[in-house]
Amino acid sequence: MNKIYKVGVIGLGAIGERLIQSFVQHPSTEVVAVCDQLNERVVSVAEKLGGIQSYTNHQQMLGEVELDLVYIAVPPKYHHAIAADVINKGIHLLCEKPLANSVEEAFDMKNKAETAGIVHAMNFPLNYGSAANTFAKLIEEKYVGKLRRLELTMHFPQWPRFWQQNDWVASREQGGFVLEVGVHFIQQAQRIFGSIAYKNGQLELPENPTKSEIGVYANLELEDGTPFIINGLSDIAGDERIAFTAYGTEGTLSLVNWGMLEGGKVGESIAKIEPIEVDSSSLIDNLVRALNGEKAKLYDFNAGYDAQVILEKLRGNE
Repeated sequence: MNKIYKVGVIGLGAIGERLIQSFVQHPSTEVVAVCDQLNERVVSVAEKLGGIQSYTNHQQMLGEVELDLVYIAVPPKYHHAIAADVINKGIHLLCEKPLANSVEEAFDMKNKAETAGIVHAMNFPLNYGSAANTFAKLIEEKYVGKLRRLELTMHFPQWPRFWQQNDWVASREQGGFVLEVGVHFIQQAQRIFGSIAYKNGQLELPENPTKSEIGVYANLELEDGTPFIINGLSDIAGDERIAFTAYGTEGTLSLVNWGMLEGGKVGESIAKIEPIEVDSSSLIDNLVRALNGEKAKLYDFNAGYDAQVILEKLRGNE
């Protein structure tokens, strides 16, 4: 029989609860404990999961419950301290993005996790989606020919979006669309094209010093010298649109709004492209493989750190 791994979840916001369902549905993982600062929320979630153990203090949970894996889904400024406690217990670790709240914290987390010899992974869901994987495959197959420019456009009618109205997502300290959305595509660019160099950029900030950016424009450079442009705005007219676009000598290819592909050859109109199932394995599938000591497709804290280096430069922190 396959081993069933016991999972503890710290942080029960919208993202945390979403991934809980993936753990519940997987035959090799069982959520046995949850933790959140809000007692009402943690009790409610625990009851929905069959009356499992619930905590408002993560250290108490780590001390009382036998766990194979902990999933950290709290706001970014708490990642470093909580991860240190998990790593000290020798427990395998899955962390939400961004990895930490600074380059220094991210560097420390990856070093501690590597030294401890635990499985450490980031929740970068695009890596397990058919659209993003089809984008990567088409780039590899030279669908666009020689790459001339990579662009990331992020347009939001409002930020935070209506479904994520909370203080930290709106804060300059640990929120904003550069961190919350940009991190996914920075990681995709590093995954597909290699290292990235930050050249220069401009951050547009609101008058309220506690609020996150309302605009970003930055020039970056891929490993081979190809320009990578980031253009982001919030509080504008129109619909939300996130587009990760490769312009090449033979065509154009875009990953749009997370799960759609658009493209065309030079001289053609842009049209929808149907994704293909490059690899149907999920994040949880690959976590289980890694816990079993098998080869797995995971993006670890090194990937999280590499993305954090660019993120903090975009945010004007480096």
